[in-house]
Amino acid sequence: MLVVISPAKRLDWAERDTDTSTPAFQADAARLVRTARNLTLADLQKLMHISPDLARLSRDRFRDFADEPDADMTRPAALAFAGDTYLGLEAGSLDGDELTWAQGHLRILSGLYGLLRPLDAIQPYRLEMGSRLKTRRGGSLYDYWGDQLSEALNAQGETVATGVLVNCASQEYFTAVVAKSLKLRVITPVFMEDKGDTPKIVSFYAKRARGAMARFIVQNRLVDPAALADFDTGGYVYNPELSAPERPVFLRPYPVGTSASAVA
Repeated sequence: MLVVISPAKRLDWAERDTDTSTPAFQADAARLVRTARNLTLADLQKLMHISPDLARLSRDRFRDFADEPDADMTRPAALAFAGDTYLGLEAGSLDGDELTWAQGHLRILSGLYGLLRPLDAIQPYRLEMGSRLKTRRGGSLYDYWGDQLSEALNAQGETVATGVLVNCASQEYFTAVVAKSLKLRVITPVFMEDKGDTPKIVSFYAKRARGAMARFIVQNRLVDPAALADFDTGGYVYNPELSAPERPVFLRPYPVGTSASAVA
């Protein structure tokens, strides 16, 4: 099976002694950067709903972005992103064989790069998929990417002989995968906290759990969707009563009083 996750706003730019690959949509990323370079600081701040300091950082990153970057300008994507999902994924602790399998089966949706493999070399950037960046293709990044990401996932599914895509990405990012163009069966795990009344999704914990699910799939080389029910990282347990075939639900007691590090 394939699994997709979202990127992160926060980056870890520590040096990595890891071979990297070239993103499939590198030319598109360069094209989008050229468009973003035409924006003023005020435009960037409004586009991404960020502070003046972050707008300046984004402007500088777009300015320094290279069409063909040197190795010291990039980091492997799965190791460079450092948000909640990546605390669950823990890509830095995957061994060489696991990273090799992930390279064929794990994809990161990206507003700038479209679709990334774990070891694809990225330059520092911030451009969320929901950004209404105007290009010749339309008024948003959804318009820009169109069917490209669905078609790329279809092609990769054929390459690894799977008809299943596990969606561990956010709604903002998975919306960029056009459903009518996707030939893969989509399964979207849901992670909920039992607070003693109605189970609820708590965003912070759910993001980390989605990363942990992606790690579970990679480490166990999963091919059968039924095996997803064995996921128990962080105390989650598959709940058949709340689940549907395309929406397996994992529930655990709400971790009142626990630290974030104890969650996943």
